[in-house]
Amino acid sequence: MTFDSVEVPGDHPSESPAPSRSAGLRLQGKRAAMVTFSQYPFDPRPRRAIAALRSEGMSIDLICLADKKLPRHEKCDGLEVVRVPVEHRRGGKLSYVYQYCAFIFVSACILAKRAWKQHYDLVYINNMPDILVLSALVPKALGAKVILDLHDPMPELMTTIYNLAPGSLSVRIIRWLEKWSMKRADLVLTVNLACKHIFAKRSCRFEKIGVVMNSPDEEIFPLRTPRLPNSANGDLPARSVIMYHGSLVERNGLDLAVEALAKVRKTLPGAELRIYGRATPFLERVMEQVRNLGLEGCVHYLGPKSLEELVREIDMCDVGVIPNHRNAFTDINTPTRIFEYLAMGKPVIAPRTPGIQDYFGPDSLLFFESGDAADLAGRLEEVFAHPGAALETAGRGQAVYLAHRWREEKQSLLNLVSGILEGDQVR
Repeated sequence: MTFDSVEVPGDHPSESPAPSRSAGLRLQGKRAAMVTFSQYPFDPRPRRAIAALRSEGMSIDLICLADKKLPRHEKCDGLEVVRVPVEHRRGGKLSYVYQYCAFIFVSACILAKRAWKQHYDLVYINNMPDILVLSALVPKALGAKVILDLHDPMPELMTTIYNLAPGSLSVRIIRWLEKWSMKRADLVLTVNLACKHIFAKRSCRFEKIGVVMNSPDEEIFPLRTPRLPNSANGDLPARSVIMYHGSLVERNGLDLAVEALAKVRKTLPGAELRIYGRATPFLERVMEQVRNLGLEGCVHYLGPKSLEELVREIDMCDVGVIPNHRNAFTDINTPTRIFEYLAMGKPVIAPRTPGIQDYFGPDSLLFFESGDAADLAGRLEEVFAHPGAALETAGRGQAVYLAHRWREEKQSLLNLVSGILEGDQVR
């Protein structure tokens, strides 16, 4: 079975105090339900959380979206998966509302029926949407604790996707739903410090929010010593491989990467851009841009890859790019891809945004101004013109990654979960 890479699209290693006894002893034999409006096992964050909780002896009932290639119902060693036949399609706001409502209704019915038969200790809800917490109301009434894991802040994401004004009715409703949903949870989790501060400012108490970053699994992404690009002697390499992987949507700036590539072709004639991810309408627009710029021979779309396959692809690249446009969402995002490149010892070019600079200092990544293709092109030229300096930057970035490896984030998650089940968390 393969796991497709997604963006998923990332606080310090542990905000919760170390438990007086191991989380394993505290979680052994507990029963949890998890709900996610995504496909399992293709969404990395729920996948990692499930593996962490199961490793400590919890049994989990997972409700997720169906996949045509996978069974609707399966059991395996403490995990029972129920796949709901609601098709997730990108589209307009009404399309998303319909999909969310259908999934919430089915999930709530499944959880209510199961909670009456056998008690749940925990219900773990993954957004989007925030209002998915509705599905946990019956188990909560019967004594279950509820965790709401906010992968993305919906107001910022919807503002970015649909170009909505921050004060528009739609955004105000989404913010109200966020606040209402967080109030229904016993513990709120999110992916980085920037998101925690936003949520605490507008929706709930700071102490109620824990941070578990989206770090890559070390068992899949092995730690490797930073290595120079193709040329180790200061000469420009004959082949310069630039890599992008993740969601192929406008906010992530693949079009900027193509524009930057066009700008460096004179100084880096061997430069090529390799693209990985699920095909989207935006990708079609980018490939038209590639044809218009005459870059067909040096831009290669290679499709979606499993996490395990991405390890091999990253190993063959020289530099990873995070070419984001500037918007409300990307300003607070800490892309997991940064850690994936650094784990493999590769230099990373990333935008100078709060969500990234909360963790990385000015000398640990090659920063460019978000949305500026010319500045991105300058950083590309810098990597290949000064490979020794790029290597040193990758080494400093890797030190940041080591402080946030999944083993550290996993322990934070286990401490937070065991704490909430024992009533230790501030509400």
